[in-house]
Amino acid sequence: MFRKILSIITVVMLLLSTAPAVNQTYAAGGLTLFTPYTGLSVTPGETVSYQVDVKNSASAIQNLTFSLEGLPDGWNSTITANGRDIQQLSVQPGGKQQITLEVTVPLEVEKADYNFTLAADGNGDGYAELPFKTTVSEQGTFETELTTEQQNMEGHADSTFTYNVSLKNRTAEEQNYALSSGASEGWGVTFKSGGKSITSAAVKPNGSKDITVEVKPPKNVKAQNYKIPIKAATSSTSAELKLETVITGSYSLKLTTPKGNLSTEITAGGDKTVDLVVKNNGTADLTDVSLSASPPPDWDVEFDKKSISAIKAGEQAKVQATMTAPDESIAGDYVTTFTAETAQASSDAKFRVSVETSTLWGVIGVLIILGVIGGLYYIFRKYGRR
Repeated sequence: MFRKILSIITVVMLLLSTAPAVNQTYAAGGLTLFTPYTGLSVTPGETVSYQVDVKNSASAIQNLTFSLEGLPDGWNSTITANGRDIQQLSVQPGGKQQITLEVTVPLEVEKADYNFTLAADGNGDGYAELPFKTTVSEQGTFETELTTEQQNMEGHADSTFTYNVSLKNRTAEEQNYALSSGASEGWGVTFKSGGKSITSAAVKPNGSKDITVEVKPPKNVKAQNYKIPIKAATSSTSAELKLETVITGSYSLKLTTPKGNLSTEITAGGDKTVDLVVKNNGTADLTDVSLSASPPPDWDVEFDKKSISAIKAGEQAKVQATMTAPDESIAGDYVTTFTAETAQASSDAKFRVSVETSTLWGVIGVLIILGVIGGLYYIFRKYGRR
């Protein structure tokens, strides 16, 4: 039984002696290094900071120098205490000091695990090591990125399409990017930041800038999909992004008459009916077209229908409007404005209306004149010889 137990203990000790040491701290001469987070996950370009306690358990002062062993190429590091770079650190017997180790991961780095060791070397036998494991969680780049969460937008031809774009500088130097667009002729593309129009943007290393891109289609643009390429470029790096604008149609409304004549005549106190035509000259259907009029004071205008439910693209609808002039209207020219309107478009038609006095008033006027003449004649006949 004793031999069996001894054999098991021997096997366990052999397994422990052959197992690889992971993040095992080495210390000698009463000197130790400690930090609770020796294995962190980082992203390319990130700087990670470690607070490391330096403990001296020996009976003499330890004058320490520090070094990083196995730090990958391109990685940068600094060692500070109380915010200042240090070349040497003294720790009293039984005392403790804290240092800050900062490690900056380069932008151009492979996704992998990386190991390095912080070493503290004192006088005599004082020596300690603290291993670190850093996991780079994503593949690094050394380039410019131009991205947007909403690359495709849809609307009618009169719309302004607004895209929110992020410009990222994944290089180690500040870049001043020239902004440009390769849109077809007639398209308006404006870059904005902070509400102001810009033609360039400065971005710090590993920084980003939010840019608003406003796209305005040309007039009479056809209903289809359009690609709007934009570019941010410097002499050393650039990025491109293709925005997509989907035009569903154009809206155009025209209010006129069948022959295009916008004038008529009316008698004071009378009414006149005019024929109107509402044309849909766009490429998209129009719905809920309302009709209204702005006549002279005391005039009245009535439509045979005040709204049109729908007019298909390229088609038209007919409407009649009846104008009534008040009895006391003075002869002359007046203007009545007719309006056809939808949520997307509107059109006005200004009618010149000539008012003529009533024939009855003309007859009355003639009779009054004749009466006056007759009265004068009678007076001269009766009293003229005296």
